[in-house]
Amino acid sequence: MLNSELYLADLNKIHSVIKNIKELNNKSIFITGATGLIGSAIVDYLIYIIKHKNYKINITVGVRSISSANIRFGKYIEECGIACIKYDATKPTALNGCFDFIIHAASPATPSEYVNNPVDTMLANFVGINSILEYAVKSKNTKKVLYISSSEVYGIKSDCKPYSEREYGYLDILNNRACYPSSKRAAETLCVSYANQYGIDVSIVRPGHIYGPTATNKDVRASSQFFSDVLSGKNIVMKSKGEQIRSYCYVLDCVSSVFTVLLNGQTRVAYNISNPNSVCSIYELAGCIAKHSGKQVVCEEATDKEKSGYNLMNNSSLDSSLIEALGWVGLFDLNSGVAHTLKILKHIWN
Repeated sequence: MLNSELYLADLNKIHSVIKNIKELNNKSIFITGATGLIGSAIVDYLIYIIKHKNYKINITVGVRSISSANIRFGKYIEECGIACIKYDATKPTALNGCFDFIIHAASPATPSEYVNNPVDTMLANFVGINSILEYAVKSKNTKKVLYISSSEVYGIKSDCKPYSEREYGYLDILNNRACYPSSKRAAETLCVSYANQYGIDVSIVRPGHIYGPTATNKDVRASSQFFSDVLSGKNIVMKSKGEQIRSYCYVLDCVSSVFTVLLNGQTRVAYNISNPNSVCSIYELAGCIAKHSGKQVVCEEATDKEKSGYNLMNNSSLDSSLIEALGWVGLFDLNSGVAHTLKILKHIWN
């Protein structure tokens, strides 16, 4: 868990808004992608409620690298009895053990991977969730599977209104970047197919653009690079005009969304993860980070290779009505989320 008093306070803050969180007590939970930006924050929250709220939860994490998990979660692996297993989402995986809840967060998460490794990207998104769903069918003990998808499943539309969960735009399936949204779409359909054919209780969440202190300094996504730039004393470098509209969301608001849907979401239903107080353009996000760090935003021309990895959606803002109907509320607007990320990362990286 991140060593920061502010981060602990933020974990405590989200705990108060997750409806029916007590359903996790005395349960077992399996999280894939547990060292990623979202997955690691999910594990941090579970560690927090074990250590500070006296919950008893058996945690198993699926990770590419056991050593990375040991470094990321440190002493809490032993203190909280966290089991770490080697997990490769691109290959069929036979799971052992008994899990009440499964959160599937494993997925390629950087544009360079989509461009350089499109086959692995597709396999990770489709084969990975298939292994999880096969396990749920055979185990007969799993109460709920939650699949973490992406706002990119929506494709491109002409207006600037936020996407609702049943609204889809155009997706060029032959584009060299289509491996990511196409496989995410297929994975969602697979989830619903397992629910229809085998009765698996599965819900889906579609995060917008998540940022926060659980990003590493090796993360090459635009928002993470903005934070990395200013924390290393540099100005923010923009490789476009940044006019695209995004639903940005502080990672712990995302975590509270995930658990809200896990414990209260309807089966075969997808829920957008979006804080309505944090929807802005890429340039506005960069400007907010620059303001809080005393730096500037400068522009440079992107290379053709960099452009090939860009998200083609000019508008990927998301309607949050459906998840708010479950009782979820975002606690960190753009300014507070950015300020907290900078303070926590500055403490951790220094």
